[in-house]
Amino acid sequence: MADTLKIIVLEGDETGQELLEQSVRVLDSDLLGLDLELEYYDLSLEKRRETGNEIVHEAARAMKEAGFGLKAATVTPEGKDDVGSPNRILREEVDGKVIVRTGRRIPGVVGPVSGVYHPISVVRMAVDDAYGAKQWREGEGDEEVAYLTQKITRATCRAVSEYSFRTASRIGAKVYGGPKWTVSPVYEGMLKEEMDAAAARHPNVQYQPVLIDALYAGLISGAADSPLVIPALNRDGDCLSDLVLPMFGSIAGAESVLLGFDEDYGVEVAMAEAPHGTAPSLMGKNLANPMAMLLACGSVLSYAGTKGYAGADVASRAVYESVLEATATGTKTVDLGGHATTSEFTDAVVERVRTKLEVWSSLGAR
Repeated sequence: MADTLKIIVLEGDETGQELLEQSVRVLDSDLLGLDLELEYYDLSLEKRRETGNEIVHEAARAMKEAGFGLKAATVTPEGKDDVGSPNRILREEVDGKVIVRTGRRIPGVVGPVSGVYHPISVVRMAVDDAYGAKQWREGEGDEEVAYLTQKITRATCRAVSEYSFRTASRIGAKVYGGPKWTVSPVYEGMLKEEMDAAAARHPNVQYQPVLIDALYAGLISGAADSPLVIPALNRDGDCLSDLVLPMFGSIAGAESVLLGFDEDYGVEVAMAEAPHGTAPSLMGKNLANPMAMLLACGSVLSYAGTKGYAGADVASRAVYESVLEATATGTKTVDLGGHATTSEFTDAVVERVRTKLEVWSSLGAR
């Protein structure tokens, strides 16, 4: 294993770029005591248009080689002949199969759904399903018909299912939910088949498959009485994430991670980002919540730790704890009911990381 941990940093647009610039302050070699190299690629809308998306392909190749990426939020233009979203290119070129988003209680913040205290991880397909599906219309007037042809692969279904059960086993969670396999036994049933097969491979994991509509109802009515891991189709998981994260207070309180796997479902590529967009109304105001991007930094360090980079797991824990302790002790941005600016919140996190690592080092815990 190389001593230097290289992380590919994908720059973005508007507040996405501003939050990235704040978050990488915790990826400082001197702060963390790690040999870090940050390699930057400009994925702003201007640069993507200038290069015809070639910069995105370059960044994807670099990330696949390095194994780790940190991405800022980017603008997706609406025009069909424009450059589109860089996310599709990144996911396809690094062979990303799974996106993981974990809602967790934010200390010091009361979420809108009472009684939800345990983490909920949504493990969704990163490719296929409704995204990128062929669409067309035929006919006119009241006889006009719209068509959608979408697909999923067994390999992706297996990756979602296997990663869900491995995650549940690691954190002591229950695998809960599933697609609408009764209505769509051929299409959505493929994911259910792989969930059942993964359950057989992991008999130690509690498994409660329920239809997607029952899943939504369960999340609101008390099913989250223990940690949950939810395997999902691409679009189902997209919708579920936007429900689950605000259950804990804010979509800005959790990171999103794209994962690519080797043949044994070990993580080969991990790209972390914030699940929210670029918030143009907050641009230049120093008010946006940097929690998700800071946690994204912690997540990349965590995956680096599993790949053998010494000290990365300890650094990851310091970042996660520092972010959550900051809110617990009252340092919160305006969206969480506080008064801290973006930079003030990040200042507090950086200082906490420094203190933790110094204390842990003096105790021989590093």
